[in-house]
This record gives sequence, structure tokens and C-alpha cells, in this order.
Amino acid sequence: MHAERTENDGVLVGGRGGLGHLTLNRPKAINALDLDMIRALHLTLDRWESDTDVDVVLLDGAGDRGFCAGGDVRALHEMIVGGRVDEVHAFFREEYALDHRIATSKKPIVAIADGVCMGGGIGLAGHAAIRIVTERSRLAMPETRIGFTPDVGGSWLLGRAPGRIGEYLALTGGTMDASDALYAGFADHMVPVAHLEALYEALENRADPSSPTELVLLFDETPEPSRLETAREWIDDAFSAADVPGILERLRARDEAEARETAELLAASAPTALAVTLEAVRRARELPSLRAALAQEYGLVLWFAFTQPDLVEGIRAQLVDKDRSPSWSPARIEDLPADRVAEAFAYEPEPALW
Repeated sequence: MHAERTENDGVLVGGRGGLGHLTLNRPKAINALDLDMIRALHLTLDRWESDTDVDVVLLDGAGDRGFCAGGDVRALHEMIVGGRVDEVHAFFREEYALDHRIATSKKPIVAIADGVCMGGGIGLAGHAAIRIVTERSRLAMPETRIGFTPDVGGSWLLGRAPGRIGEYLALTGGTMDASDALYAGFADHMVPVAHLEALYEALENRADPSSPTELVLLFDETPEPSRLETAREWIDDAFSAADVPGILERLRARDEAEARETAELLAASAPTALAVTLEAVRRARELPSLRAALAQEYGLVLWFAFTQPDLVEGIRAQLVDKDRSPSWSPARIEDLPADRVAEAFAYEPEPALW
């Protein structure tokens, strides 16, 4: 199989020797996902599912900065502010359907999360059959930084991280390097950038019965110990508290400087986003499937988009005006209405996800 890879498409489609190759191609935007890219990926994966010439799919990103910085939140901001409700629904419904499609693919998908991989990028790479990071990888679910909540199946992954690492990463939006991503369950292998070209060639020219995993193992290396593993004691202690005020109290009582810095970060974050996200990760931990987690997230993201001012304000402060001074509503965790979290989970989106 071979297809031409053009330079102007949001997704480059190609491949050779039984390998289907998909490349996100918006390098100036660190390959941020828009709806056209989501649709192109989904259509191609559907076509390849029944294509006997394609055995394995490789998914990567163009440029040196990263695999995917996430969904195009500037476009989301414009949709919400402009009252384009149907477009907001369509974006999330189709993005989540793509994430689930990747997770349930009958043909193994090998994702290369080199460089930046955040938000929507986790939705693509984090659910692939073989998830590869490099020494340049920087993974995160930073949604609370814009007054939002982790989605694209992020709550499913976070809920399955060791101990209370999931709560910590979700609430802080903390960045993982390769070691952290492997430890937290967001990746399977670390392959140095210098070995990627050889890995690509091996996947294209592999001799049966070598599986993709067996080939990846020829190139992977063991990274340094994870800082998350080193910090487990104070993270588990603090983030096992019943609620956000309890987490803050425990963090402030710790001796570790990083714990106290984490308390300062959370105190300045959007109270609604923190409280809803904490509950979302804990509920996702008990859900039976990724599909169920995506359905839960779908209701939450639409609740944020259509009923809460924090999401629009967070995007404005971080990415539009870039003043880095959001005005959260409410501004303090102490002022969060007692029923706010229950309200979020009771929200019933129309139309439903699937």
C-alpha cells in the first residue's frame, strides 16, 4: 500500500509495506486538533479497518515541537461565545468517537507521543494499542488551568494511575516526562528520538511473524526513575482527602516544598473545575469502560461550556488576551456552592453522546 503525503492537509495519509501512516499536520499550532482533522482521521481508520493491505497503523505529528497540543480551544472559545451550540456538540461528539475508535481498533495503532502531547493529544495517543514516548515527551491533562475538566478519556486513564497520582495530575494539570508517563500508565515504551527513524523502517519492512510490540522492544530504553513515584508518599496522603479543601489542608501541613507549592497552585485555580474534576476522576475509577467514561465527560464538558463562565474566561486569560489573570466564578473554594458538583453530574446533554 502507498499513498501520497501532501503538505497542505491537516492530516497526512500514507504508508507502505502493510503500514498505514497518519501524521497530524499543523506544526505551527503543535498539531492542535480541529474538526476537519478529527473527521479525516476517523474516515481513514474506518477505511483501513477493512483494507487487507494495512496491518498496522502508525500515528505521529509533524514538526519538532510535539505530537499534539490538544483540541483547538481558540476555535472552541469562538463557538461558545458565538452561540454555535450545534458546532460545540459536533466537535466533542466526533472527537470522543475518534478516541473510542482508536481504543477499539482491530488493527494495532502505534502512537508516537514525541514532544508536547496534551489534552486532545492524550485522547489520540493515550488509547492506542502501543503508546510510545521519547526523551522529549511532555504529557499533560491541563484542563483545570482554563477552568475546565479533563476529557477525551483522560479521566479513564487518570482513574487508573497508581495511588492518587490521577487526582494529582488532574487537579494540577502537571506535566509528565517519559518516565512519569510510563509510571502513570499513559505510555508503554520509551524510544529515543534517534531511534524513531529505524523504528519506522522496521514497522514498514517487518518480517512476519514479528508483532509491532516485538519490534518496538528492539528500540526502547529504560528511562530514569519517575519523580511521580518518588513523590507518591505526599501525593497519596494529600490527594486521598475527601474534597478539595481537605486536599489543600493536607498539602499545607506537609514539609515538602513541592507539596506547599502545589497548595498555592490549587488555591489560585478555578474552584468549580477542581471540585468537579476530583469527583470525575474518582467516578471514572469505578466505571466499567472507556465508553462510559467518555459519556460522563461529555455531559461535564457541555455543562461547563453552556452553563459556566469559567471555561470562556479561562481560555480568554490563557490563550486569547494572554493576561494570565482569570476571574473565576466563584474565586475561592470556600465560596463554591454546596450543590455545584452534583449539578454538574446531573446535567443531561442533548443529543446524547452515542
